[in-house]
Amino acid sequence: MAVAAPVSAAVAPPPARPPGYYVRQRLLGNLPAMLGLGFIVLCTLVAVLGYWVLPDNSPNANNSLVALQKQAPGLQVNILRIPLPDSARSAAQVGMLGLWWSGQPLAFREVPIEANYRTTTDSLFVRPFRSYHTGRATPVAEQGIALASLTKQTPTANTPQAIAEQAISSRTYWLGTDKAGRDELSRLLLGTRISLGIGLVAVLISVVLGMAIGAVAGYVGGWVDSLLLGLMTVVWSIPGIMLVIAISLALDSKGVWTSFVAVGLTMWVDVARVVRGQMLSLREKTFVEAGRVLGLPQSRLIWRHLLPNMTGPLIVLATSNFAAAILLEAGLSFLGLGVQPPAPSWGLMVNEGFQLLGTEAGLWLTLLPGLAISLLVLSFNLLGNGLRDAYDPKTPVG
Repeated sequence: MAVAAPVSAAVAPPPARPPGYYVRQRLLGNLPAMLGLGFIVLCTLVAVLGYWVLPDNSPNANNSLVALQKQAPGLQVNILRIPLPDSARSAAQVGMLGLWWSGQPLAFREVPIEANYRTTTDSLFVRPFRSYHTGRATPVAEQGIALASLTKQTPTANTPQAIAEQAISSRTYWLGTDKAGRDELSRLLLGTRISLGIGLVAVLISVVLGMAIGAVAGYVGGWVDSLLLGLMTVVWSIPGIMLVIAISLALDSKGVWTSFVAVGLTMWVDVARVVRGQMLSLREKTFVEAGRVLGLPQSRLIWRHLLPNMTGPLIVLATSNFAAAILLEAGLSFLGLGVQPPAPSWGLMVNEGFQLLGTEAGLWLTLLPGLAISLLVLSFNLLGNGLRDAYDPKTPVG
């Protein structure tokens, strides 16, 4: 008796997935790209929180204590806070939104002091902080401060020792101080705002302007394409830093917002060339011909049907432009043509450290902001490479 062969169970076909699903899977499987994205997210979080998370939340993290200039990382020092006059204290009162946007104006005069101090019934005696101590050094004379001048900030304190303890606090400078005695860590963290801000504004300007010019050139063609392509070629041949300098001179201004606009206006050519090339290949597709037959206006064909098909290349180009904008801003600030003091631009901080090379402080004052620039640019490049691979259908998923 013949035995029937077992019937194998039908294998269910894999579920249909949208293209975006495979893009996400390829990106999530790319470890370097995810590490870069993680660092970018961390920097973005620091930039968004801004002054709320800074050790020195004064405007531009510019609380300068001359006695603490060029101190090594890890410095711990006592700070005596003496209230300013009432008019200055009232002007320093800002809300949470004002603190987030521009920082907390100083309401106290801060004096670095030595650890030992003494009090009397009406005075506090302290010794100013010295950055070095030697056996032959002449002791610094004590300075007396009336306790009545300190009670504005401590109305509940009723004994000389209690008033002194509330007026004196310990502060740690984890990354040391710069040549003006400002907290290096606070300025590095606040510098993420400028670097990410200039990258974001530059990318937005370049994408909008480049998409508009490239779409018109590629779709219309003819003499319009030749004219716009000639404009792209001319702008392309001029070094970016020279264009930024020319735009800054034309605007007759140097500062944060001028740098934002100037950098953005120099980076649109890359986007325009990519959009033009994609438009030349897509305008002959069947769906475009169908749209023309249906009588759709050209503007709708471009913005609703053609440009959405270029999302992948534009996202990859935007990440590379983001990194280029950060480098360009840092170079301009290093040369003194970008963000102006006392704003904490990383390029400007590298310049300040470069002027001190050869001294003990010059090494970390140059290395720290330079390392921050390198890590952020590297992160955007890693993310851009990961996005390029994620949008490539030939890249295996998994």
